[in-house]
Amino acid sequence: MAIIEQKVPALGESITEVTVGSWSKKTGDRVELDEVIGVLESDKASFDITAEKAGILEIVATEGTTLPIGAVLCKIQTEAAQISTHTSINNDTNKSTPSASSNTNKGDVIIMKVKPLGESITEVTLGNWLKKEGDFVKMDEVLAEIESDKATFELTAEATGILHITAQSGATLKIGDEICKIEVTEAVSMSDTTTLKASETTTSSSSEKVDSYAKGHPSISASKILAEKGIDPTDVKGTGVGGRITKEDALKAEKKETKPMAEVKVEKEKTEVSTISEVKGLREQKEEKMTSLRKTIAKRLVAVKNETAMLTTFNEANMKPIMDLRAKYKDKFKEKHGIGLGFMSFFAKACATALLEFPVINAQVNGDYIVYHNFVDISVAVSTDKGLVVPVLRNVEQMSLADIEREIARLAAKAREGKLTIPEMTGGTFTITNGGVFGSMMSTPIINAPQSAILGMHNIVERPMAVNGEVKILPMMYLALSYDHRIIDGRDSVSFLVRVKQLLEEPERMLLQV
Repeated sequence: MAIIEQKVPALGESITEVTVGSWSKKTGDRVELDEVIGVLESDKASFDITAEKAGILEIVATEGTTLPIGAVLCKIQTEAAQISTHTSINNDTNKSTPSASSNTNKGDVIIMKVKPLGESITEVTLGNWLKKEGDFVKMDEVLAEIESDKATFELTAEATGILHITAQSGATLKIGDEICKIEVTEAVSMSDTTTLKASETTTSSSSEKVDSYAKGHPSISASKILAEKGIDPTDVKGTGVGGRITKEDALKAEKKETKPMAEVKVEKEKTEVSTISEVKGLREQKEEKMTSLRKTIAKRLVAVKNETAMLTTFNEANMKPIMDLRAKYKDKFKEKHGIGLGFMSFFAKACATALLEFPVINAQVNGDYIVYHNFVDISVAVSTDKGLVVPVLRNVEQMSLADIEREIARLAAKAREGKLTIPEMTGGTFTITNGGVFGSMMSTPIINAPQSAILGMHNIVERPMAVNGEVKILPMMYLALSYDHRIIDGRDSVSFLVRVKQLLEEPERMLLQV
């Protein structure tokens, strides 16, 4: 029998600790390879804990425990033949080399594969290798980065031995695909010990020159503290795992006195009278490396622009009827339903009604086919301290305004607490984004692939409008619908937006379904 320790994996560049959410198995239960046995929660999302081996489970970290990256989560007692997804060197090969005369006894060959990273993640991109073919690597040493459309993960060595690279940098891999192999070194002869130590010395000296993945990067709380103090993270020495700057490091850090930059004399082009001007004051520049997650987002946005025939149509809506309705019934609404009445519920309900009338707007492209949905799942942007997230409202066509407001409040609360799960942020059929809360007057939103359309809301501005031959001041909002022209024609897109405008300007139509 063998006991395998399963540790907290690297879950992204800025994630330094996680909380054990729940265990779906108990100590003593038998688990299978890649079976989901629990959930980890970070300040960004939730991740499944999958069994790395088949065997008997022993839980080490209880529910609610906060752990750093690399801490032990649980242990799995396995049979010797089931220690990992290792492919052992067959006995015939071992017999062909007499153990008495061999200098190095090689054990298992470990095949490292792409592990499940979440329900909606089906493929990843392999980043740059930090090690080369044939390098000696140690257990848990970072070998490369794996990028998905959600986050970036570190690939760490599952054993100590010689690295054999299978997948090259930039390759797109599916879950379960082979990444590399590690030829485990069980014993080293005396003659090889000196060479190995020299190699380790060279590796350690080179690692001092090359920053580790976490070195110099502050945690989220540390970053806020340093920003408040006006301290550059490069001036702070990290004491966390891999040299990461912790909250304690940020609290202890003190701002260095900066000396004024020397005056820079800039010589102008010589003219008939040569003059020299002096540029005074601080002229500093700061350069930060783009994170792998930001690069992935950039690739996806560019891909949407390149792979879809995106077009935007505009209209405007008079918001006075909804504003009057809210002013009249908001107190009674809150008293009865226990939730405030906002604008988003009206927009979500209007869009759900219009999407059922124009199903192509609610459809998506799948190869040579168009997939139509008889339900409406609307992705709604929610603002948090860490940025915008897009949780999904399910079956909006069956919900009342109160149901929509309650669900938005629930998802918004989870988003601000960093407890949204990946399934709660994926699978929408249509998206609503509200740039108006930030003051945007008009924009052309980018489609949220694989969806085919997105509605952009903007700020409400009082403008003079001609009504029945008279000029009236009305609260108006510009509406923008970006859509994929490959499957959505101009007639459908314009008709859909006109229907949304009609429902917003006459909200009683949603009640009467006319």
